[in-house]
Amino acid sequence: MDPRLGANAKLAKIDGLIAWDRLAPLAGKLRQAETGRPPYAPLAMLKALYLQALYDLSDPGLEEALLDRLSFRRFCGFALDGGTPDETTLCRFRLAAAQAGVLEACFAEIGAQLSAKGLILKKGTLLDATIVQATHAAPSREAGLGKGHPREPGADWGKKNGKAHFGYKLHVGVDEGSGLIRTALVTSARIQDVEMAPGLVSGDEAAVYADRGYESKAQRAALKALGIKDRIMHRRHKHIAVLPRWLQRRNALIARRRAPVEAVFSAMKRLYGKARTRCHSFVANTADLIAFATVYNLRRATIIAGG
Repeated sequence: MDPRLGANAKLAKIDGLIAWDRLAPLAGKLRQAETGRPPYAPLAMLKALYLQALYDLSDPGLEEALLDRLSFRRFCGFALDGGTPDETTLCRFRLAAAQAGVLEACFAEIGAQLSAKGLILKKGTLLDATIVQATHAAPSREAGLGKGHPREPGADWGKKNGKAHFGYKLHVGVDEGSGLIRTALVTSARIQDVEMAPGLVSGDEAAVYADRGYESKAQRAALKALGIKDRIMHRRHKHIAVLPRWLQRRNALIARRRAPVEAVFSAMKRLYGKARTRCHSFVANTADLIAFATVYNLRRATIIAGG
């Protein structure tokens, strides 16, 4: 067979970037109960989920692509003349992986490998969050804020830039300089940004940059205790009606430094199709967004490494 058949330079670089055997035990914790045939290798199924996130595919689309594209089979490790999972098997595996926290564990393992390669710079962490619209249409506004959807209980109302949105929030801590996502957490849209700040700080960065939504005495004290430079913007309050010029200047400098975090959310919604969730449950949508964060890092890391 011509080695050029099924060649995919992007997937080849991603495949060579990571020691996938270290992820196999994490995926292998899942029990696949398929009737009539042996289950597919858990690592192959996990890599199929990453392909789904990377190429913004539905379950039927992923099933078709695995049947049709040699590069997809090679990346996952499915034999070129063997079977591939159907959409029902893929859906069941994704749900089992979501319930077991496999996507989060693999995100952490891949992050540790990228760090060991020196791709994570640790000069600073850029904190931010974005709202992801719910799968279902928002409940009637007559119901008022705080009313959820009976078929999507994990979604909730939240406000962004003065506008009400119904869905979820993806909170991230992005490595300054490399643009890699170091930490990622998913909540309903109701949760305030500052509440998630402790979970987004890795602890080994030199500084933390964030907008006014992350300001609190407790967060500033926590950074000081860790020896991390506090680069959180200041906001007006009852004791300071107008910020002095030096604080306005400080805020402007911080805003400039933390601006690259927006590139993550732009790519997420424009290129990876994550402006709206696809699943009905909070746990499934969390896994889907963590899968995005993982493939975003894999793709970006290949670029940083010269790919």
